[in-house]
Amino acid sequence: MAEKEPRLSKISKMHYGKLVLRGSVFLAALAVYVPNRLRGAEGLYETFAGFTGLIPFVWVVFMADMICRMFPAKVDSMGSQKLFRKNYRPTGERPEHITVLPPARTALCAGSWFLLNGLIFILFFRGILDEGAMLVISLFYSVCDIICIMFFCPFQTWMMGNRCCTTCRIYNWDFPMMFTPLAFSRNVFLRCLFLVSMIVLIQWEVQLHRHPEYFSEQTNESLRCVNCEEKLCRHKKQLHSFWKRMRKAGKQLY
Repeated sequence: MAEKEPRLSKISKMHYGKLVLRGSVFLAALAVYVPNRLRGAEGLYETFAGFTGLIPFVWVVFMADMICRMFPAKVDSMGSQKLFRKNYRPTGERPEHITVLPPARTALCAGSWFLLNGLIFILFFRGILDEGAMLVISLFYSVCDIICIMFFCPFQTWMMGNRCCTTCRIYNWDFPMMFTPLAFSRNVFLRCLFLVSMIVLIQWEVQLHRHPEYFSEQTNESLRCVNCEEKLCRHKKQLHSFWKRMRKAGKQLY
């Protein structure tokens, strides 16, 4: 009798754990920041009074995550690990030109992100948003990052059209995107998060330029569905099926 496949893979469990952690930190930061800000508090440490360990905690957690991302790791998604030689299993196919994603779609992803954060920075430089708000926005982005992986990704659905996160062209853009609001922070710890995230991005883009064969399922056996042990797409498919049933039930009702 064949052994039943576990309902959740190790990678899925890891991401659910990250979702709980990041969601809890974001909600706690928001719950502290808003009332303090409404009382007229200014500056990072004043607006987060009562939650003084927030910045060191955020720095340690995300810095450790980014440093681990820079090296091969067994407990991480293949989507983020495909840039390393150890995860390259040649398929035998040797196309003349390997295009992981059409440049126009990559530019669309980058452009949409610059537009969104450009509007946020305008509010920041006009004094409408302060550094505390920018940190809260970054923490919100960190939650959205896991939601994109597990449930729904607007970049995948509306811009890239890739099959799943394993083949995602911009997977390791997550940290730079997450910490974009901290780019002009005067706090050395927060600014450091942004700078290290840029190192993650540079490493990713350099490897993509040097070894595009690592990033394509056409040339890398590790990225094909048959070899996937993560099954992260299962969560998105389940959610899609749920909404499909709900729409169908709604049409029958009315």
